[in-house]
Amino acid sequence: MGKHGFWYEAFHLYCDGFRQMTLGKTLWLIIGIKLFIMFAILKVFFFPNFLKQNTEKGGEADFVTTEFVERSLE
Repeated sequence: MGKHGFWYEAFHLYCDGFRQMTLGKTLWLIIGIKLFIMFAILKVFFFPNFLKQNTEKGGEADFVTTEFVERSLE
């Protein structure tokens, strides 16, 4: 492997690859922005924390159990 270790060589392989990209950098930026929007912004507005809203501290397991049983009986 030479005088440097595996992780050093792998890091430099990816570093050199990203340095030589032109269109790839723009695509990775778009991917990063889309992931940020999906996980940071949409989660806050469209996916409320039902367990926190419907239970008291420590009653999450009971809530999930009763909801699961009630929905399986329908």
